[in-house]
Amino acid sequence: IQESDAEMLNRKNARRSEEPITPLYTQADVFAALEHFTPIPYQETVDLGNVTVTFRDAGHILGSAILEIVVREGMQESKLVFSGDLGQPHQPILRDPEQIAGADFLIVESTYGDRIHRDYDKETALLEVIRDTMDRGGNVIIPSFAVGRTQTLLYYFYNLWKEGRLDDDIPIIIDSPLAIQATRVFLKNYEEFDEETIAFFGHEGMIPAFPQVRIAETAAESRALNSAEGSAIILSASGMADAGRVLHHLKHNLWRPESTVLFVGYQAEGSLGRRLVDGIKRVRVLGEEIAVKAKIEVLDGFSAHADAVQTVEWMRAVTAPRPAKVFLVHGEGQAQEALKERIQEELGLEVYAPFLGDLVTIQGRSAVLIPSNSPTVSIEAEMEDALRDFDAEYRLLRKSLIRAVIRQPKLMEPLIRALLKARTYFKKLIAPYNI
Repeated sequence: IQESDAEMLNRKNARRSEEPITPLYTQADVFAALEHFTPIPYQETVDLGNVTVTFRDAGHILGSAILEIVVREGMQESKLVFSGDLGQPHQPILRDPEQIAGADFLIVESTYGDRIHRDYDKETALLEVIRDTMDRGGNVIIPSFAVGRTQTLLYYFYNLWKEGRLDDDIPIIIDSPLAIQATRVFLKNYEEFDEETIAFFGHEGMIPAFPQVRIAETAAESRALNSAEGSAIILSASGMADAGRVLHHLKHNLWRPESTVLFVGYQAEGSLGRRLVDGIKRVRVLGEEIAVKAKIEVLDGFSAHADAVQTVEWMRAVTAPRPAKVFLVHGEGQAQEALKERIQEELGLEVYAPFLGDLVTIQGRSAVLIPSNSPTVSIEAEMEDALRDFDAEYRLLRKSLIRAVIRQPKLMEPLIRALLKARTYFKKLIAPYNI
């Protein structure tokens, strides 16, 4: 994504006679790094001397793993289990997260620690969004994670089509190079699918004929979608709408009331996806201010992360010895606090959500915590979020004022006086902080 973004910026820089931008890294760098990777099958234990590591299926995405790490120091032994990203049970394609045989310490994700996924007919809900948008003559733009979510959506689309509920003439376009490659990797490793999916697709690792699926391999093919006639379903990365080709589709569809932007995954605080879900009315996309007139829809339950109940049930299934302590990671503060309370109430386990810089020393089944007293969220990041919203409001106001004085020049003097008063008032507001 960032290599493609650098290419786009360099085209703009060339027109401005500015210096080219060098990508942070290239695909060649990625392939060189992959030479240093060694694949480890599930259930195989790697012995590193005083440390052994075993990978278990986490059911999050294909290849995701729970790590069982056993550390021996002298006469003492500690078993640490890292949940990694823990998947939901009973999801298409993936096997359920494996149960763990005993743990001294659990390090568990908490993405949805304060939520419970709604139990509903996802296929029908997805179909309703599509039909509603097609009736309005718009596009369905789905910001989708390239690995996992795109393949799950294709599974649902194929099932809808196979049942005769999805019309043949609705194009389904995969517009993400990474998603395209990931789908090919999924098919190559079809033996890792759950039994239901293998029975559904067969044993050859090939998706049966699915007429309306198209692939946009190149950037030119991607751009052409925005000038195509008719309606389409476009799956494009990134899943939080912060980068990648999906930004072009948002730029061309957010202002259209007939289109729909459908979110089917977690949207982190501060991401463009989160701001759209929260109801922001104007956004800046690829350097342009855009009014949000498209319908914003959210279908939960598609997430690859377990919810609070599913996480606790996975922990409940851990056999003896029960964990001496649970550490919650990978979640916002509110989610961690809610999950902490649930674990303590339902399982009676000791739980701690680490802060940045905390140090924990483990010996056997004892853990000594040395807190850092640092905030969990970067202060700078919080201020950046606040200033980003402030900047957006200022830019909109600036444009409105300029348009106003062009239409009615007599407003110039009173508006300037109002701006001077506003500036004085703002300085007065922040004066007590000695900035």
